[in-house]
Order: sequence, then C-alpha cells, then structure tokens
Amino acid sequence: SSNSKIQSIDISVDLENAKPKTVEEKKTYDITSAILNKAPTIVQKLKNCHGPEDAIREAIIHPSQENEDAAWVAIVPAIAQLHEFYEFSFELESCFSKLLMALSKNDPKHNIESHQALAQQMARVFDFVILFDDLKMVLHPHYRDLSYYCRALNQKKLKKEDLNISVSAELAKRISLFFAYPTPMMNVLNASITKFVATHLSIPRENVTTVLAIMANVCQKMVVQKKYEKEATNLFCLRAMTGSVVLFDLVDDKGAFWKGSPINILACVTLLKDFSESEPENGLLNVLRYTTAHLNNPDTPASIRQLLQ
Repeated sequence: SSNSKIQSIDISVDLENAKPKTVEEKKTYDITSAILNKAPTIVQKLKNCHGPEDAIREAIIHPSQENEDAAWVAIVPAIAQLHEFYEFSFELESCFSKLLMALSKNDPKHNIESHQALAQQMARVFDFVILFDDLKMVLHPHYRDLSYYCRALNQKKLKKEDLNISVSAELAKRISLFFAYPTPMMNVLNASITKFVATHLSIPRENVTTVLAIMANVCQKMVVQKKYEKEATNLFCLRAMTGSVVLFDLVDDKGAFWKGSPINILACVTLLKDFSESEPENGLLNVLRYTTAHLNNPDTPASIRQLLQ
C-alpha cells in the first residue's frame, strides 16, 4: 500500500547544516529563518514569564488604591509579554504555510530529499511548538491575568484615567482565546493546514499529510541509526518527530495510531519510551498521550496503548 511505501522511505536529512541549493529555496529559507531565529528568545521569555499573581491576589483580597495601582504596574508588562507570544503565532503560521507550499507540491519525498534546508526549517517549527506548548502547560494560568486586566481596564475607563496601553480589552479577549487551548501553538499549525488545504486546491490533502509522515519517520530513523553525535540534535529530532506525529494525528481522518498508518508509530513510540528510560523526555510521551486525537480509537493496536499507558 502507499502507506507502507511511505514507512519504508529511507532518506537522511541534514538537520544540522543543510543549506538551500536553489534561488527559490533560498528565498523561502531566508523568509522562514527570519521568523524562526526569534523562536529561542520566545521560548526563553516564556520560561522567565513570572505572572503578577501575588500583586493581583493582594489587590483582590485587600482592595485599596495602592494595591490596585501595584497590581496594574505588575500586570501591564505581563500582558505585553503575552501579546508578543500571540503576535508571534501569526508569524509562525505564515512561516509554516510557506514550508507546506514548498514541501507538499508535486512529490513530497523528492521535495524533502532535495530541499533539505526547508525540511530542517520544518523541524525547527515543530521543535519550537513542542517546547512552547510544553512550557505553557506547566506555567501559571495566563487567562486569569487577562480577565483581571480587562476588569481593571474597564474600571480605569470609568474613572476616565489617561491610559497609555498597547493591548485593548478586545485584543486581550483574543489573546485569552489563544491561550485557552492547552497547546496554543500546535493549534496554530492545525488551523494553518486546514486553511492551506482549503486555499491550495491543486495540492492534494494527502500530500500534506505525507510530508508530516515522512518527517516523523525520517527523524525516528536518524535517532535510531545514531546519525548525530550531539545529544542536543537528537533531542531536536525527537521533538520534530513528536510534533509531526501529533499534527498528522490531528489533521488525518484516521489518525497516526492505527495499523495502516503511514507513520511507523510503533517505532516512534518505542524510541520515546527507550529515551525516557535514560532521559527526562517523558514530556514527549505525555505530548502523545494528552494532545493527540485518535490514540483511544478502537483500532489503535494494544501494543501501542500499552507503551503509552
């Protein structure tokens, strides 16, 4: 079947040093690099993101002008930070759709093999999304800050205070909806594929899912075959593999886990399981456990269920 053919594709992608080979590829590479080069800073900012809960709690429990002013001073930069993450999600969406365009038209296998620099960019997208969403899950509930911010904003408007703010109540609500998803950045990629398939009618949906399946299988094989010595590159591969599996599972009707899936899912899950014995990468197993759509379907093989229990 075509699915088992996808599983048996044996190509190696240079995820450390691939460089664009054509003018067209370089153009896409440069545009996407400009966006992806910001990603590590975004992750670092989310890591250091300490919410203003203490100041807010104080203002709610002991309401006074002084406490409310202190909460406002604490919350404005925190909301500006959330706004920056939200804005970056639009850049990420634009970057991802450009990579989809380049890798899914005509023959996905040929594209990934001949445009390795763009395959590397797609891996960078997944690397960022997995890191960001994982951090977002363990950090403080941003939406509480946003709801407090909207209330404080309304009160200040009623008092006709002079406000110099970059985030309106309307925008704060949109940011709040963005963060309401457990995995907001993966949700951006999912929505991006839906939009892409609806607007590029000349590219079959199957081409898009094939790109994701090949990315997952290629990353899995490269880690197993010890292509890279650096542990950081192997972890990068594992995150790219996991991101590809999750997104494939969200956009494909039958998902990633059934027996005939084009993703060698048993090999992917086994690899994460083996890795988690020696590394604290249980996080990636949890990503498969809790953020996929089809894991609990009746046609998921018992062997995979057991590995993910």
